[in-house]
Amino acid sequence: MTARPAKPAKPLLKLDKRAKQAFKPYRDTLPVKALDAAGGIGDQLPLRLLCAGVFVAGLVRRDGRMMRAAARMLVAHEVATLAKGMVKRQVDRQRPRSTAGRKASKPHKGHSRAKEQQSFPSGHSAGAVAVASAFAAEYPEHAAPALGAAGAVALARIPAGAHYPSDVIAGSAIGAATSGVLNLLWRAARSLRR
Repeated sequence: MTARPAKPAKPLLKLDKRAKQAFKPYRDTLPVKALDAAGGIGDQLPLRLLCAGVFVAGLVRRDGRMMRAAARMLVAHEVATLAKGMVKRQVDRQRPRSTAGRKASKPHKGHSRAKEQQSFPSGHSAGAVAVASAFAAEYPEHAAPALGAAGAVALARIPAGAHYPSDVIAGSAIGAATSGVLNLLWRAARSLRR
């Protein structure tokens, strides 16, 4: 008799279920609604506007470093958005706010375009982490607050029932990975110019 392989996702799915149960009674409260609204900065348009604002500030100040940071932020955001979109087109998962009972929806292969079926991965998390990581690459002295803000945006998606913790983890990983690869390419391009 052979032993069945351990399912590495099982602890994450338990965490997802616990988070859904813990936050469900508070989903319609004012603090959770405020948290959800604040987490909205992780959406595509607000992040693009943030990148544009940093670029304009760099132009006004004639600050090349700030303009480079804005360019890196925007490219990282767009690549992370593309990457999370590729995953969302292959994986269906019902959002916590849409699932009945105490169960957590499991990610599974699918092609749904319905927003409520596209919980995995969190796009807000991917975009926020990508933008913050790109900013931190240009301004390492401000890495902690930038990454902390991205983490807050990502985590804000959980109490409102927009995402499970594993969705946020996956989205954050996508954002960090895409920004990391772009940072390597950026450094390589700069060294070639020298």
